[in-house]
Amino acid sequence: MPIAPEELHRFLTGVHPYDTLDPDDIDALVPQFVQRRLPEGAEIYHAGEPLEGLYLIHSGQVEIRDENDVTVSLLGPRNSFGERGLTRDGLAATTARTQGDTLLFMLPVYAFRALIAEHTAARRFFDRARAPRPRKTDLAHSRVETLMATAPLTLTPEATVQQAARMMAERHVSSVCITKDEDLLGIVTIRDVSGKVVGAGLPFDTPVARVMTQAPVTLPPSAIGSDVLHMMMERRIGHVPVTEGGRLVGIVTQTDLTRFQAVSSAELVSEIARAQTPGQMAGATARIPQLLMQLVASGNRHEVVTRLVTDIADTATRRLLALAEAQLGPPPVPYLWLACGSQGRQEQTGVSDQDNCLFIDNAATDDDMAYFARLARIVCAGLDTAGYYLCPGDMMATNPKWRARVGTWRQYFTRWITRPDPMAQMLASVMFDLRPIGGSTALYQDLQSETLEAASKNSIFVSHMIVNSLKHTPPLGLLRGFATIRSGDHKDRLDLKHNGVVPVVDLARVYALQGQLPEVNTRARLEAAVGAGKLSGSGGQDLLDAYDLIAETRLEHQAEQVRNGAAPDNYLAPASLSDFERSHLRNAFVVIKSLQSAIGHGRGMLG
Repeated sequence: MPIAPEELHRFLTGVHPYDTLDPDDIDALVPQFVQRRLPEGAEIYHAGEPLEGLYLIHSGQVEIRDENDVTVSLLGPRNSFGERGLTRDGLAATTARTQGDTLLFMLPVYAFRALIAEHTAARRFFDRARAPRPRKTDLAHSRVETLMATAPLTLTPEATVQQAARMMAERHVSSVCITKDEDLLGIVTIRDVSGKVVGAGLPFDTPVARVMTQAPVTLPPSAIGSDVLHMMMERRIGHVPVTEGGRLVGIVTQTDLTRFQAVSSAELVSEIARAQTPGQMAGATARIPQLLMQLVASGNRHEVVTRLVTDIADTATRRLLALAEAQLGPPPVPYLWLACGSQGRQEQTGVSDQDNCLFIDNAATDDDMAYFARLARIVCAGLDTAGYYLCPGDMMATNPKWRARVGTWRQYFTRWITRPDPMAQMLASVMFDLRPIGGSTALYQDLQSETLEAASKNSIFVSHMIVNSLKHTPPLGLLRGFATIRSGDHKDRLDLKHNGVVPVVDLARVYALQGQLPEVNTRARLEAAVGAGKLSGSGGQDLLDAYDLIAETRLEHQAEQVRNGAAPDNYLAPASLSDFERSHLRNAFVVIKSLQSAIGHGRGMLG
């Protein structure tokens, strides 16, 4: 027997988002719902088919299965489904079947579109993407390409310092970039002219190549303004050339940054860059939780917050390297200090343990290696004092295994790829997240490209990495619930790191491996995977939306803990969330599970 209109009205008033509508609006919706009573095992729709509308369960249960026929959700009364396909391309993203006798209400496509067009609460509820957070127009949110001067002054290496000085005076600027065939070779500033030329009594026809700063530090157009400010404060420079593929495309100066503010993180970077002891650094890093709270409260996106926090760890590492060299003397051969883990991916949310390693030039003798053992002890101990505690798994440059010549590192990667046992998979997963922090980047550049190429061509290794990436699963329970931690200090809570963020990190790493993509940051990997065709546009956007929601929920949880005087952690009680927040968070976990299923079945481009 059909449900009477009055009963349907009462039912809708207890279901979100209909409970936010006026009674007259609900009255207008009631006759548009189509009632369907289905027996057990009936297919409501099949993946890839056009959807008739949005479904709402009145009684019974509905099982949702992905393209690989894997159950991703079991829904009960008051649950809606079908919105993912309706808000995307109108095609079902999953298959839905009844479990037991089920009564459904179906809101046709035209009525659903009218609902979300006319009612903000409904639109927010059914939109799977994270609602834009209020954003401040400040340095942290501005890409370098929007800050830089796109036509910097340039001269060839043969030009004279007098030509450079005259050009800067005529254009009222304080620097000239030295280029050859658009490739950046160096930079000459007003300070160089006054100090290196006038102060040293050099003739005015001296070639600029003699006084320029060779191979100056640069940033890509995709960097953010805070990257520029932090670099300027740490290195005490006023000009940062912007390059793309080695080609000069712009320049950013201190003058360009005067209208922006990124004071808090910049102050910590500046303080650490001038610290004389690890203890002084600790005074700055102790304020990171407060910085995190302020950044989240200001509406910054998660990738901006984690980048700013990671910048502080990077600065501390480079400062400790400089202090170690001052104590031990110049390094006998080139070396490169690299970070892995969350620091390597630029995804730190606060002070955490350290994960690092050391690449050393192949020409190093045993005596040279002893120098780097002392350097590693000084830096790792300094990081520990500064609050970045020693890695429990000993994944640090103080471990001789992770302090080796480049040739040894090449052997490591080759062995892990050709013999992908569980330990090799774990180590490869860590080492694919390496990012240079200080030293000679040339020691890693070729090795990274060679390793990515070799790994992507070894189907057995890729298969093992895929299996390894599926070990962390989203915390999905039956009946639209969450699978929370069952016992211990965090009972009845969700682990937003290991069951939320880490599964996406693992997926992104596999996509990067398959596509030989050099990106290390998780979000950058996902975007690059879509661009390289390793992840479909729709599947990639779903996964990016899911990742953004989980990562920002995690940061908001940590900021709230700091605000309440507690130490931030990754354990969230679902009961602290609203129905709206729980629904969206669970949808995000479903997306991750679906992509895990797809890549596990060899269909990583589907979504």
